Amino acid sequence: MIKKFSIPLNKKKERYFYQKVRNFNWNNIPMADAWSMGTDINFLSRLCDYWLKKYSWENEVKKLNKLNQFITKIDGIDIHFIHSKSKNKNALPILLIHGWPGSLFEFKKLTLLLNKTDKNGISFDVVCPSIPGFGFSKPLLNAMGPRKIAKYFNKLMVEVLGYDYYLSQGGDWGAAISSWIGYDYKRSCKGIHLNAMLMRHEKGPITRTEKNWHKKFLQEQQMEDGYRTLQATKPLTLSYAMNDNPVGVAAWIIEKFQSWSDLKGKSLNKIFGYEDLISNIMLYLMTNSFNTSTWIYFGRREEGGRVMKIGKKKIKVPTACALFPKEFLSWPPKSYVNNLYNVVQWNSMPSGGHFAALEEPKLLESDIRKFASKINLNKI
Repeated sequence: MIKKFSIPLNKKKERYFYQKVRNFNWNNIPMADAWSMGTDINFLSRLCDYWLKKYSWENEVKKLNKLNQFITKIDGIDIHFIHSKSKNKNALPILLIHGWPGSLFEFKKLTLLLNKTDKNGISFDVVCPSIPGFGFSKPLLNAMGPRKIAKYFNKLMVEVLGYDYYLSQGGDWGAAISSWIGYDYKRSCKGIHLNAMLMRHEKGPITRTEKNWHKKFLQEQQMEDGYRTLQATKPLTLSYAMNDNPVGVAAWIIEKFQSWSDLKGKSLNKIFGYEDLISNIMLYLMTNSFNTSTWIYFGRREEGGRVMKIGKKKIKVPTACALFPKEFLSWPPKSYVNNLYNVVQWNSMPSGGHFAALEEPKLLESDIRKFASKINLNKI
């Protein structure tokens, strides 16, 4: 059963969080070089000042509610999703999957772009679900990893929405979930488009080039592993620190946007705008979902981590790889990716980072369209 959904306003809760932000004691935060040891106090205090004086959650909710949103129950969990149909009756269904610390609203611009019919007659019916434990997709009683979540999303597309086939796209967790969808549900998923590479082959790197990449990757990730290790091992402990702490949640999330984006020498708010940064944070706060959003890291560890233990098999559905230059998870060589995926498109983007759908929606749209034009559904 599908229910039409609009994000509710909760003025009492909103005022409560605003008061928490207003009363935050900035004097207890030690000064340090900007961003070198974590979230810069100067940037965060400016963002919070904007949050209190200029930002309007009500206005943002009105904008977000213009997108067609729904909730359906799948295996005991309410799955919240956007379903934006093209006017083209022959539109291709596409599943857009967000990651952490993002949300389904990363795709608000990309959704409308993909709905349009291009000169080749290609357009898309877009489905953007919230990952279980994120936003309004709850309650989550146990941690689950990307492979289990892939089962939920395939059910959403096939059993709930009635699509015979679809494409799947994502970066971050969306890339991992899409990978498992492509492997486990190839009868319904006819192609996957990835703008990050999270999965690994159980044989590991083989060539010298692959081994050099892997060594460099491990070195690069040393300064990014802290949050990931905590969320994969003791996410509940983090919940106590973040509960009732909107500035703490903002700091935890904003640091990743700063580290993982293509800033081009600009301030973070020049790339995304304060509204989008704050709205993403508010969605976590107003749904009390920061705590359970981290559980996917725990769930992946229990599933086996990054490694796809699939033996000599590989993902057979056509796969597109969009390599954005400031992706903090540096891509393996194509030879490595070819051992796991049926790569039919491999494009390096001129700009953009980890949050590609927000940073460079037109570049991502164009690459998705190129990929879709290569897929002959009659031969799959």
